[in-house]
Amino acid sequence: MKRNIVIATVAAAALIGGGTVAAYASGDDDSAPTQRQSTVRVSDDRDDSAEDAAEDKAEDKADRADDAADDRRAAATATKVGAADAIAAALKHTPGTAVAADLDDDRSNVWEVNVVKGDGTDYDVRVSADDGKVLGAQRDTDDDNDGREDLAALKGASVDAREAAVAAAAKGTVTDVDLDDDGPAAWSVETTKGEWKVDLKTGKVTQDHDDDQNAQDDRDGDDD
Repeated sequence: MKRNIVIATVAAAALIGGGTVAAYASGDDDSAPTQRQSTVRVSDDRDDSAEDAAEDKAEDKADRADDAADDRRAAATATKVGAADAIAAALKHTPGTAVAADLDDDRSNVWEVNVVKGDGTDYDVRVSADDGKVLGAQRDTDDDNDGREDLAALKGASVDAREAAVAAAAKGTVTDVDLDDDGPAAWSVETTKGEWKVDLKTGKVTQDHDDDQNAQDDRDGDDD
């Protein structure tokens, strides 16, 4: 009886005041809102927002990678001196073991060749992609152990960086040569038509499916 009186009083107040009054009555009323439902909705919204942000980040990363690849392809088409010749020029200037060669994607049209001397010291040798002249060499002091590790990975190898570039050139214009020592060591070569592995002993060229999978993971948002 008291419950009916309360509801009637509230309804009358709403009519007199012209406003809306929310009444919460105890009992078995299933329509009564709960704080838990509101909290769940807020949590779901936050989860969706975080997921959207992660997807946007992955897409931005993939787009930047694609843009960089496009720049490298554009630079490669204007290059007169290929990777193999740039490596040869760098080694003539700075004797040692070439472990990487990278064509700048900033339109400067310069090869950066990483040369390691017998004592493990690292040098970055810049070679013009227009005429093959060495523009300078600078010792890389970031991590002295890198050079020694590269030399160790290449111990017993029959195929050097220049030969790897020549082998992979059949798959497109070479834009990058690097030593990949994750797992069985091999030369990792990027061309205008894809990425390839070159065996250190046989020189056999195979497509690098791992990098294709990594690129797909970036697009799917699996990679931070």
